[in-house]
Amino acid sequence: MRIGYYPGCSLQSSAREYDLATRLVTRYLGVQLVDIPDWNCCGASAAHSTDPFLAVALPARNLILASEMGLDVTVPCAACYHRLRVAQRELTHDRDLSEKVAEVLGRPYRGTVRIYSLLETMTGIGLEQLAAQIVRPLKGLRVACYYGCLLVRPPGIGCDDPENPESMDRLVETTKAETVSWGYKNECCGGALIFGAREVALRLVRDILRNATGAGAHAIVCACPLCQSNLDLRQGQVNKMFGTNFAVPVFYFPQLLGLAMGLNPRDLGLTTHFVDPQRALRVVGG
Repeated sequence: MRIGYYPGCSLQSSAREYDLATRLVTRYLGVQLVDIPDWNCCGASAAHSTDPFLAVALPARNLILASEMGLDVTVPCAACYHRLRVAQRELTHDRDLSEKVAEVLGRPYRGTVRIYSLLETMTGIGLEQLAAQIVRPLKGLRVACYYGCLLVRPPGIGCDDPENPESMDRLVETTKAETVSWGYKNECCGGALIFGAREVALRLVRDILRNATGAGAHAIVCACPLCQSNLDLRQGQVNKMFGTNFAVPVFYFPQLLGLAMGLNPRDLGLTTHFVDPQRALRVVGG
């Protein structure tokens, strides 16, 4: 299976471990990721709030490049996936906008590219096939699958049920880990509010951590670089502000798959997290 790969800016910097785990796990599963040549930033998340045209033109260029490769595209970052999907919808339904984008970019968008979240690509391999690759079952580990808001919303753009998404749960269950039922799987983590409304963002992070641990989770699993950063990096700040004592490891879902496949934790980027993943993994097999 060959598919175009749009890593986005975060996976080349602050979420490097997400990229490492994604490339390694997909290779073991027989998926060939083909990087979009000379890809550019999709504009998430500032462009859509400052320049509506730029918010479409930036992801449109990536879609055009992918179409010239003759491949569909998989996108690991929830924000990037959202922006590419929104741009595709706008280009399809607004002919004037599509023509203006083509004029500026010097090439048209043909509408031939299908965009998949990495979660969709992984589940599309087949749960039975994934389960067959598990050599180190994560029995005993209870995880809260956190989808966040951009991956599943709005309806028609998101990749799962916007109110009760389940695809990540089913994927994680192939590792033999237990997924918990909880009420915050698609709530906002505050995103970039940490820079302008710090207390609001930290309160949102606290609520997510509290709900996950209250449901009995040892760890949280996510599919968004900004969500992972907020939930992992901000726990010390949350504890200081609210007098809590959270220490909840936050995985990217390919990392958890890779562990269950017997891959090296260092190769999966698990040594770069702020909250040590070993805190949760000690229960495996117990």
